[in-house]
Amino acid sequence: MKSIISVELPQQSYQVAIATGGLSQLGYWLQPLKLGQKLLLVSNPMVFRRYGETAVAALTQAGFEVSTCLLPAGERYKTPATLQKIYDAALAARLERSSTILALGGGIVGDMSGFAAATWLRGIAFVQLPTSLLAMVDASIGGKTGINHPQGKNLIGAFHQPRLVLIDPELLKTLPPREFRAGMAEVIKYGVIWDAALFEQLEAAPRLDQQRYVSAELLQSILTRSCEAKAKVVSQDEKEAGLRAILNYGHTIGHAVESLTGYRLVNHGEAVAIGMVAAGQIAVALDLWPQAEADRQRRVIQAAGLPTQLPESLANPAGIEQILAALQSDKKVQSGKVRFVLPTQIGRVVVTDQADAATVRAVLSRAVLSRAVLSTS
Repeated sequence: MKSIISVELPQQSYQVAIATGGLSQLGYWLQPLKLGQKLLLVSNPMVFRRYGETAVAALTQAGFEVSTCLLPAGERYKTPATLQKIYDAALAARLERSSTILALGGGIVGDMSGFAAATWLRGIAFVQLPTSLLAMVDASIGGKTGINHPQGKNLIGAFHQPRLVLIDPELLKTLPPREFRAGMAEVIKYGVIWDAALFEQLEAAPRLDQQRYVSAELLQSILTRSCEAKAKVVSQDEKEAGLRAILNYGHTIGHAVESLTGYRLVNHGEAVAIGMVAAGQIAVALDLWPQAEADRQRRVIQAAGLPTQLPESLANPAGIEQILAALQSDKKVQSGKVRFVLPTQIGRVVVTDQADAATVRAVLSRAVLSRAVLSTS
C-alpha cells in the first residue's frame, strides 16, 4: 500500500505519505526535506518499546543525530508540566533552528510535540509519525497542536504544520482494539461531514470494531479517503476561519464529556462518538435532517463498537447541567453562543448557533434513558 496526498498551503505545503513499511525507511522519506542533522524523537514508553528501535536505526543509518524523549501516556498528561519534558530534552540535545522534532505515537504525542516545535526557538521543523488510527486519519494532519487547560481541552496551542506525515499501516497491527475503535469515530465523522461514499462503505461492512474484521481494501480506503478529506478541508482553511470548523463535528459535546470525566473514563474517539449521536439528534430537533438519517449514523457507530450514550456519571440532570456549562468554554463559542456542527444529510453539515441550551438539554435528557456500556477490552 502506497499513496501520496498533498496538503496545499500558501506558505508551506507538505505530503501525507501512506506507505506500508515506511517506518523502516524513515531516512529515505526525510532526506528530500533537507532537514538539519539533529533530531529529537518524542514518543511514549509503550510505543517506543515497539517501534523506537526501528525508527532510531532508520534515522541513524541516514546520517541523522537522534535524541529521544519519552512522555507518560494518557490525555491527563497533556499538560504544561509534560510539555516541559520536551523542552528539557530539546535543551539537552542542543536543538538548533535547523533541527526537527519527530512525533512517534498517537494524537497526544503529536499534539504536544507539535506545540513544542512551534514554540522552541520560535519554531522549528516537525514531522508526524502516527501510530494509532485516530492519529493517522485526523490528528497528524492539519497543524493543530496544543495542550489542555484544567477547564477545557486544547485551549492552549498553536497552528504549526508538519513538514511530512508518514503513515505506516503496519503499525496498526499492534493497536489495541479499543484504540482502533476510537480511530473509527473520526473515520465515521469524515463520512458524515464530507464523503458520503466513504460512509456507505462503512455501512456495508459487517463489523468495524476490530481491525481483523476490516478487509485490506476497506482499510486502504479508510486511510486514503479520510486523509484526502482532511487535506482538502485544511488546504481551503488552514487556521479555521470558516470551513475547517466542520472537522469539529461531534467534538463540541465530546470534549465536554472528556474533560468532565477526567480524561480517564472515555477516550477521545468514544467521546466523539457520543458527541456525534447527540449532534445528530440536535439536528433532528432543529429539522435539519430526518430521524432516519440519524439512525443510519447511530447504526454505523454501533457497528464500530463505540458508545452512543452519555457515561453513567453524566447521565443525570446534574451531569447534563455540567455539560451545558462546559460548552461555554468551547473554542467555537462566539458572542456567548455555542456553535454546533450539525448534519443536513450524509456527507454535508452546517455550522450554526441556533441550538440553544433548552434544545441541547432536551436531547441529552432523552439520551440518558438507554445508556450504552463502555467496553474497555
